[in-house]
Amino acid sequence: MQNEWFSSWFDTPYYHTLYKNRDDREACTFIDYLTQFLQLSPHAMCWDLCCGKGRHSIYLNKKGYNVIGTDLSDQSIKEANKQANETLQFHEHDMRNMFRLNHFDAVLNLFTSFGYFDNKEDDLKVFSSVQKSLKNDGLFVLDFLNATYVRNNLVENDLKEIDGITFHIAKTIENNMVVKKINFSDRGEHFSFEERVHLYDKMYFEALAKQSGLEMTHTFGNYHLEKFDERVSPRLILVFKKTNHL
Repeated sequence: MQNEWFSSWFDTPYYHTLYKNRDDREACTFIDYLTQFLQLSPHAMCWDLCCGKGRHSIYLNKKGYNVIGTDLSDQSIKEANKQANETLQFHEHDMRNMFRLNHFDAVLNLFTSFGYFDNKEDDLKVFSSVQKSLKNDGLFVLDFLNATYVRNNLVENDLKEIDGITFHIAKTIENNMVVKKINFSDRGEHFSFEERVHLYDKMYFEALAKQSGLEMTHTFGNYHLEKFDERVSPRLILVFKKTNHL
């Protein structure tokens, strides 16, 4: 675990500083469209897989669903737990490991919370864990980047000044991965972090699904759930259904 970039970067306060201005309105709009499409029963049991500080979990819960959010980051879970209640829980958990058997009506993996692992066997472990955690006919939503769109629209260098810290961000594509190098100084100390995400396509996810007992049912290209177009869609949003034969 020590070598995996996300295990340290996601647990630093600077990660949350850099991404503090994420569009919560966009996140709520996405959940609105998603829940309308999924047609989950009232009080359905949902798993927010890689929940961060719980922004999607909290909004799902406000809409009446029972929600469990899990994340590898201890600091994120501590923060999320400030909003916990009888129908909203948060737990520290590695997405590669089994969580709760036949427990969820829906599993949501949102905001590019996949593609981090060097070993592709780990990707299959995630899909298998999700499949086992779903009830029969349960649904899995994976919100990922559109690899073609990323390649065509990569911003190689960027500066962001947030809370008095200037983040220098450099992006490259190496070995079919987006590599984001993040450098900044705070209180006289220099910091350097890196994010690495595989540029997986729809076919890759379809293969993982088939191996793990999930069936891909729908593909969308943005947070309004419009049709996926590989050339112009910013997102690759996939919906899978648990098949009963495994």
